[in-house]
Amino acid sequence: MKKGLILVNAYTPSAAELNQPKRLQEELKGLGSETDLRRNDFFAARIDGTGSVSSCVEDYGYCIYFDKDKYIPRMLEARGLRLFNRAAAVEACDDKMLTCLALADSGIPVPETLAGLLCYYPNEPTRAETLKRVEALGYPLVVKECFGSLGKGVYLANNREELLEMIAKVKCKPHLFQKFIKESAGRDLRVIVVGGRAVGAMRRTGQDFRSNVGCGGGAEAAVLDGEARMIAEKAASTLKLDYCGVDLLYGKDGYVLCEVNSNAFFRTFERVTGINVARLYAEHIVKQITEGNG
Repeated sequence: MKKGLILVNAYTPSAAELNQPKRLQEELKGLGSETDLRRNDFFAARIDGTGSVSSCVEDYGYCIYFDKDKYIPRMLEARGLRLFNRAAAVEACDDKMLTCLALADSGIPVPETLAGLLCYYPNEPTRAETLKRVEALGYPLVVKECFGSLGKGVYLANNREELLEMIAKVKCKPHLFQKFIKESAGRDLRVIVVGGRAVGAMRRTGQDFRSNVGCGGGAEAAVLDGEARMIAEKAASTLKLDYCGVDLLYGKDGYVLCEVNSNAFFRTFERVTGINVARLYAEHIVKQITEGNG
């Protein structure tokens, strides 16, 4: 079995972000698979002077991609390298509107959503018709930047004044508007899925309307019931993810899917649930590679 490559963001300053790849590296080693852990800053692939994709990681048998840079993984896959997760899956999860589109018509419940309108002119006022359509979601409503993690770029508008303020902040960025699931304010359920199987759940509680641990929220182990398992596994399957965290809101009539994170941190999840996520993911990777499931 060829050595594996673990790629993390080229600019990450956070030691906490390195916990996940290091844990996975340890578990893979225990299963007999050596890996190199590297920052994604050495241009692992490029378009050469002939217009062809070339790579400097040909000696690796697989790559675990703990980044969201969408160009390098596309090139690595073009050279035949198996990625965990695959490039298209990471792209779909990284853009919150693309996630909604990918899950559309799958039967998975999501909040009512409007795609933010593309804007090139920051000083141009928002039209009355636009406000009317957005306000039909009801107040309070959620305004989200399409790219962001740890609860960053997610806002709650309680009235028109706040909505206009938030639109001005995000309108030149990819964004969306969503109906606020008031029953779930400040809490959600994080389900981890590995190899298509939901392995456990934790309940997260926040200090404001968000529940992200990264925003100062807390977490505790939770029962993984049948409904949560079904939604999480279906989302992972639809998006073709090897590994993910699925965030579910507590809706009036059952769970509502909030987001899917292809690189979900599992340090807190392992601590509160006692589930060895890194081991389960490592076992999935080794099985996929040894069985030739590229």
